[in-house]
Amino acid sequence: MSTPTRSTLLPVILSGGAGTRLWPLSRELYPKQLLPLIGDISLLQQTLKRIQHASWPIPVAEPAIVANQEHRFLIAEQCRAVAQQARIILEPVGRNTAPAMTVAALLPETPDTTLLLVMPADHIINDEAAFRAAVSKAIPTAEAGSVVTFGIVPTEPHTGYGYLKTDAELGSGVYKLSAFVEKPNRETAEQFLQRGGYYWNSGIFLVRADIWLHCVNALQPTMLSACKAALSQASHDLDFIRLDKAAFAQSPSDSIDYAVMERLAEVANGPRAAVVPMQAGWSDLGSWPSVAEQMPADAHGNRTRGDVIAVKSTNNLALAERRLIALVGVENLIVVETADAVLVADSSQAQAVKDVVQQLQKQGRNEAVTHRRVYRPWGSYEGVDEGARFQVKRISVNPGASLSLQMHYHRAEHWIVVTGTAEVTCGDETFLLTENQSTFIPLGKTHRLSNPGKVPLEMIEVQSGAYLGEDDIVRFSDNYGR
Repeated sequence: MSTPTRSTLLPVILSGGAGTRLWPLSRELYPKQLLPLIGDISLLQQTLKRIQHASWPIPVAEPAIVANQEHRFLIAEQCRAVAQQARIILEPVGRNTAPAMTVAALLPETPDTTLLLVMPADHIINDEAAFRAAVSKAIPTAEAGSVVTFGIVPTEPHTGYGYLKTDAELGSGVYKLSAFVEKPNRETAEQFLQRGGYYWNSGIFLVRADIWLHCVNALQPTMLSACKAALSQASHDLDFIRLDKAAFAQSPSDSIDYAVMERLAEVANGPRAAVVPMQAGWSDLGSWPSVAEQMPADAHGNRTRGDVIAVKSTNNLALAERRLIALVGVENLIVVETADAVLVADSSQAQAVKDVVQQLQKQGRNEAVTHRRVYRPWGSYEGVDEGARFQVKRISVNPGASLSLQMHYHRAEHWIVVTGTAEVTCGDETFLLTENQSTFIPLGKTHRLSNPGKVPLEMIEVQSGAYLGEDDIVRFSDNYGR
């Protein structure tokens, strides 16, 4: 493990998440990192743009994104939207952050001397110049063989974060990490701020690939073996590296902190842990109040987005997607409206939102999993109305995109073009439909819908039949490997 003379920075973006804490905006198939919670682009896209800056002191490699396979097309599309090529590694089962980081370190194109900059995809950093300065400060220490983590300079005695305790300065604003501290109570957090030397744990790390693999081999050999097997047996298609499910499932599920960082002292000839303090307007956006903190307030402390009217109301967060929210004589509420669900919560009970999601999951309700608008690699569809033996959907197909060649056993479909041009294959026929034209797809007929134009195709689809589930589909060919 010799010290390299020249390194490359590999951003490793961890894009997991269950979509529970920021429900109903965040869902299992649309977690918070894919949402534009703060600003006009998603948190994942903000993370990607953060690393695109030209002022890094060493070369930056194409990032690796480790993600749930169910999010693959959304992630690929969001990468393209910000002009960022990426290696997208798909986890067939969730195994927490330590295996995800290990797989990235094992990539064949990752030399031992590569510096892994490991970042969650769902955090916000308002001062990106300060972030780059902190990482740049940490690079020599990481090149020399230390594992560096970044401690957020606390602005309040926060009880929702873990803390990093530091000891003596190692030089140039880098400190020795002496302990990880679990989320404290209020009194203990206040003591941390009074004593100094305590920082919020950001979950961001910088370490050489060979150093990380050395530590995992010493502390988590089963994890390392499973990750090696999952990557060596991975399949490659489109933009994705699909880890082998059976092999990856053999890995223990553990976080970077618990699996390795808190046990570095057990590693023979192991690295030391270091902390670089960072003041960069960081937040993990782990609850609705933390989202509210990132939004501007009106004269009465209300933070709103969308169609919201507040009368004699103070210190509320109200987010409207489709309908008007009217607040009258209320305070300290969280109100989040979507097409299929409305959350009303006392701000002090925000952490209990995940309990709502657990109840939805137990009841098998779709509101825990996805929104009314469902995204597909070719575009999206949204439920408009449904009843006994019928269902109405709004379908949007991206320019140049195509649905699979398919057939349904239990339903027929009527297609009506609202805007754009549709290329329709129905049995042996292929023809074009334009605005205000329609066609009928009989039950059992092979068909395909494509958009040959340069603008989105918007359609209304009316389904009728004995069974209307999404699993009533037989695909004969598909551009997206489904």
